Amino acid sequence: MQPGQTDTLITYAISAVVIAVVFAIRWKRMSRVRPLKVERLWIFPTLYAAVAVYLFVRFPPVGFGWLFCTVALVLGAGLGWQRGKLMRITVDPVTRSLSQTSSPAAILFLLVLVVLRFGAREVATTSALHLNAMAMTDMLVALALGLFTMQRLEMYLRARRMLAMIGVPTFR
Repeated sequence: MQPGQTDTLITYAISAVVIAVVFAIRWKRMSRVRPLKVERLWIFPTLYAAVAVYLFVRFPPVGFGWLFCTVALVLGAGLGWQRGKLMRITVDPVTRSLSQTSSPAAILFLLVLVVLRFGAREVATTSALHLNAMAMTDMLVALALGLFTMQRLEMYLRARRMLAMIGVPTFR
């Protein structure tokens, strides 16, 4: 083995251990029922959108970077919608309050995204695309923006439909 390959393997091993620990903790917490505050679902995507806009204004992508970021945003939106559908939302019949529980599929979905991200990094550095670190960062920011926004939008729309079905006045 070459010295550079050893360093790369160590980096991957450390990353894998950290990811495994984080996902083990998430898996354990997954079964907890948490209250769903529908009126607050917009906060995180809005804050993240502000950060994304700042990054794109301060360090704009160049050339085909805009195209790649647009594709990443659309891909993130599709993945976010799917992840939102994987979240379990229930209505308490007595209090009529909403609660949410992560499903095992949602956690595995995140794990697949992390693995794909590592693969994309390798492809980007070794392929004919010759994407630099800033271009990869821009695409990941756009992907995350689509993912966070559409996940919460799907959850909001579904929660609103569930409340309307039991006769609770819907919120705007």
